[in-house]
Amino acid sequence: MTPKASQKRKKSALSVVDAKAAVDLATAQTYSENVFLFVPNIIGYLRVILAAVSLHYMSYHPIYSSILYGISSILDVADGYAARALNQSSKFGAVLDMVTDRCATSCLLCYLASAYPTYAVLFQFLIALDFSSHYMHMYSSIITGSSSHKLVTSDVSRILWLYYNDRRTLFLVCAGNELFYVALYLVKWIDTPITLLLHPSTPSFLVGMTYQQLVAWLSAPVCILKNIINLVQLWKASKILVGVDLAERAKARKEKAS
Repeated sequence: MTPKASQKRKKSALSVVDAKAAVDLATAQTYSENVFLFVPNIIGYLRVILAAVSLHYMSYHPIYSSILYGISSILDVADGYAARALNQSSKFGAVLDMVTDRCATSCLLCYLASAYPTYAVLFQFLIALDFSSHYMHMYSSIITGSSSHKLVTSDVSRILWLYYNDRRTLFLVCAGNELFYVALYLVKWIDTPITLLLHPSTPSFLVGMTYQQLVAWLSAPVCILKNIINLVQLWKASKILVGVDLAERAKARKEKAS
């Protein structure tokens, strides 16, 4: 990593903050600088509420559930723009955003595991991969002094660099992944076949297919790509943590020998 890239990763990271001191700061914050009330964080709370209501409707009202889930996902973009526009980026907001994403997606996958029992183990694997890769990536970012888990340099991983550093790529991959899961969810509820495309030149595989099935097939490659990225993220984070362990052990041996 170049010195410039290293400085970029650490420019906004505090050295060490005592946990008790941090709690006291959060308790004493004024209304003019209350991180809990930052606009992007308020959007984050709204996302949590919408996702929760969506899960409430999931077992008996697919339209309400899908609309609310979709709005909650779209607001993920809005809170990022608000944070940059208002200069209200925060570590709390970044973690709130990630936790909301992980929990909402995992709850939907839990429903899919019950709706498609044959593939329950696969959905359980996707939940475990999603949580473990993001947790280890976040932790490896913290211990290497990064101010954000999205600050990945190309010399660490070109795939993760392309994923995190291009907002369009990040949005399209995440949106396509969620679209696939929502389409699978709707397949279990709506079985109206495609009618607008039925004419003499219609491919035979489209006959009898629903719009939800078509969307699922079209977005499936994006879902596969997203989970490949999760695997790369898990592996790279594991290597970073092992590298830190080796560096600390080598430093301890050197100090002991001196």
